[in-house]
This record gives sequence, C-alpha cells and structure tokens, in this order.
Amino acid sequence: MYTPAHFAASEEAVASLLHDSGAANLVTMTEDGLLATLLPFVYEPTVGEHGALHAHMARNNTQWSMPATGEALMIVQGSDAYISPSWYASKAQHGRVVPTWNYSTAHVYGELVIHDDAQWLGRHVRRLSDQHEAGMPQPWSVDEAPERFIAGQLRAIVGVELLISRVEAKTKLSQNRTPADVDGVIAGLRAAGDSASAADVERARTS
Repeated sequence: MYTPAHFAASEEAVASLLHDSGAANLVTMTEDGLLATLLPFVYEPTVGEHGALHAHMARNNTQWSMPATGEALMIVQGSDAYISPSWYASKAQHGRVVPTWNYSTAHVYGELVIHDDAQWLGRHVRRLSDQHEAGMPQPWSVDEAPERFIAGQLRAIVGVELLISRVEAKTKLSQNRTPADVDGVIAGLRAAGDSASAADVERARTS
C-alpha cells in the first residue's frame, strides 16, 4: 500500500481499526483466480504471533474450499468521506485547493486456516454476536435461540481464521493540511452529518 509518512497509521489507530470495524473483504488468490467475500469478523489479538481475524462464510461459498496461493488478505475499512475544497481556509487565501477523500484502512495479511467443526464455530458466533449486541438496549444471545436451530445454522457455515503475519495501514485524515484547513474539514464533516469522519480527523490531529 502506498503510504506517505504523514499518513502512516499509529499502533493505536491500527488496533482501533481491527477492534472496531465490523467487516472486511477476504481476498485470496486461487487456481481459479482472485476470489473475494465481505465477512463480519472478530479481532483476536492473543492468537498466534501477531493476532488473528476470525470470521465465517456460507458453506455454499466456494472460496473456503479453494486453496489460497500464498498469503490471504483481509481489507479492513474505517470511516471514509469526501473532502470539499470549499472547507479549507486556504481556499480564500490562494485558491490552490482541490477535492480529496479521507479514509482509514488496514491491509491484513496472513495464513488462512479453515475451521469446519461445531465447537470452534459455536465459540466464534457467540463472540461475534456478543461484540455487536453489547450496545443494544436488550442484548440478544445465541443461547436464546433453540439449540437444534443453532446446530442447523452452524452446519451451514464454515469458520475462517486469518493468522496475521503483517499489517499495512493508512490513515489519510487531513494531516497534510494547515491547522485552519483541518478546522474547516472538521466543521464541514459535522455539518454534513458525518460525525464519525469528523472524529477521525480530530483524533489524527491530536495524536
């Protein structure tokens, strides 16, 4: 990934992307060419040497059964937003401004391991559900559904584990702009109703 020094993600930003992002695109090179699937995942930092991403896919999805050539890749995407040059204070000063796009992303590489057993899958779906239900007024639990129903659902999916070997991450969040321009970007994003992207720019400025 092309990453100028001022857009290099900090360790804290990488950890936030992996902990807080809901889904990622799993990309594998196979004998049939490139395959990709968007998968909800859980980051497990204590697994392996560099942590792991745990996910699952439909058994009918052929990607899991096609051996990956070399490393697999999961592309994690944070908030992203269009940045209007009209938000920059420098527009009024010299006019040498153009639109751009702000974003945070992590390319997570590693060995792909397939888990086709009910115990691993049971632990995984509980962990995944608990993570996303935590903020609900009345959190739902896997154990609220009938046992036979859950068993049937588990038979219809296959576990996917990416044992992380390396992470390339980028946070392009107006770090190359003047303080006045950054103020304008934050105000513009908030006015557009994109509080998540505005908060990302604010954090990047203070980190």
